[in-house]
Amino acid sequence: MSPREPLRPVLYDDGRDLVRLLDQRKLPGEESWLELSAADAVADAIKTLAVRGAPAIGVAAAYGVAVEARRGAGPAQLRRVAAMLEKARPTAVNLAWAVRRISARLEAGPDALLAEAHAIRDEDEAACRKMGALGAPLLARGATVLTHCNAGALATAGYGTALGVVRAAHEAGNPVRVLAGETRPFFQGARLTAWELHRDGIPVTVLTDGMAGWLMQRGEIQCVVVGADRIARNGDVANKIGTYGLAVLAAYHRLPFYVAAPWSTVDLETATGADIPIEERPSDEVVLIGTQRIAPQGVLARYPAFDVTPAALVTALITERGLVRPVGAEALAALSG
Repeated sequence: MSPREPLRPVLYDDGRDLVRLLDQRKLPGEESWLELSAADAVADAIKTLAVRGAPAIGVAAAYGVAVEARRGAGPAQLRRVAAMLEKARPTAVNLAWAVRRISARLEAGPDALLAEAHAIRDEDEAACRKMGALGAPLLARGATVLTHCNAGALATAGYGTALGVVRAAHEAGNPVRVLAGETRPFFQGARLTAWELHRDGIPVTVLTDGMAGWLMQRGEIQCVVVGADRIARNGDVANKIGTYGLAVLAAYHRLPFYVAAPWSTVDLETATGADIPIEERPSDEVVLIGTQRIAPQGVLARYPAFDVTPAALVTALITERGLVRPVGAEALAALSG
C-alpha cells in the first residue's frame, strides 16, 4: 500500500458481497484484511476488536445488515440481525446510531440498504475531513500534541477524528508532532496510532501511559487532542480508559484539552456521563500480553474499557457542525438542529 493512499479500514466489495475489514489485532506486524459474508462474523469482529473505534464499528455494522440483505434476508430476519449487531459493544453510541439509521430502511430492499451503508461510510469520512479543517487552526505552529488510544483513520471510515485534526494541520504545512500514549492494555496508541502516523510521514513518539504528567510539567506538551465514543447531552465525554486522567493533568498544567468527534457520537438522549454504560472487558486482556502472562496465576485484573471526562475539563469539542466552546448542554443543543 502506498504511503499516500488514503487509509480506509472498513470497505464493501460490491462484486462479491463481502465486508472487508483491516484486522487491527494484527497491526503493526501484519496488514491483513478480513472478508466477511455474514452479520454474525461482523459482530464477532467488533467484539474481538478486529475493527474498533466508534465511527468504524458503526460503519461495519451498517455493512453487516447490508450483506445479509444482499444474500436474501427479509425484513424480519434483518431486524434480528440489527438487534444482534447493536449489542456487540455497549459504550460507543455510533454503533447503535448506524444500526438504527439503516434499520429505518429495512423494507426498501437490498440495493437501498447497501446504498445507505455506503452513505454512512462516505458521510463519516467527510465529517472527519470537516473536523480536521475546523480543528487544525487550534494547534499552534510546531505544537507537540498528546493523544490517547487511536482516533485516527483506523477508528473511522477514513482520515480520523483527533488524528484528522493533526493530519489537517500537517497537510496545511504546520510541522506538528505527536506523542502517543501506549494505551494499556491493548496498546492502541503504540500499535495503531504510531503505525498510521508513521505510515503518513507525521512525526510520532510513543510514551508509556504514566509519562504524560511529567512531560507536561516540563513544558514538552502544548495540548491534548482525543476522540470520543459517546458524548452526553451535558458535554461529558466517554473515551478510552485513561482519558480522564489526562484531562485532569491538562487542567492542572493549563493546557488545552480538545475532543474531536462526529455528531453521530453526540447522544442527546443520555443526560450526563454518569448515564453512559461502561463496557467491562475480560481480565485476561490485562494479565496477558499475547500469550505471555504478566501477573501471577490466579490474580485477576479490572478492565473498564472507557472512562468519562466531565465537560468542565474539555476546552472545546470539535464536530463537523462546528466547535463547541464552552462545552455544555446549551451549546450542544444549539447545534442539534
